[in-house]
Amino acid sequence: MNRRAISPVLTAGITLALTLTALTACSSSPDAPELTVSGGYMPRPVNDLGAGFLTVTNSGDTDDKLTSVTSDISDDITIHRTDRQTMREVKSLDIPAGGELDLGRGGNHLMFMNLKSRPEQGQKISIELHFEKADPIKAELPVKETNYNPAHH
Repeated sequence: MNRRAISPVLTAGITLALTLTALTACSSSPDAPELTVSGGYMPRPVNDLGAGFLTVTNSGDTDDKLTSVTSDISDDITIHRTDRQTMREVKSLDIPAGGELDLGRGGNHLMFMNLKSRPEQGQKISIELHFEKADPIKAELPVKETNYNPAHH
């Protein structure tokens, strides 16, 4: 075999391998958010609107944001911030590194508009939470009595 023919092929292969290694190293993020969801529930809706409450905990070293929520029960789910007893829709809510985002009664929450069906107490609503950095997380919200308000520890 001709050494001159092997050399350019070998050089091209090594160059490609080094380029792919560099691209992989640049795209990975060891400081990604580490999110978990807990304590979720939906009070039984009395009309075509529902509210959702849960806690997102970030045990990672990077901040993240809750950017949207999807579910089969509604095509219009919005994120709301409550400040000084005033509720307003926002595009996202922060989830600090080493902290949590608490969505609870009287505070920040999810609103399910134009419900396709009205869930009954004891049912579970499937949702998917979407974030700025982390992968989506699927969760279930048990439907509780209309005036349900868990004690915070």
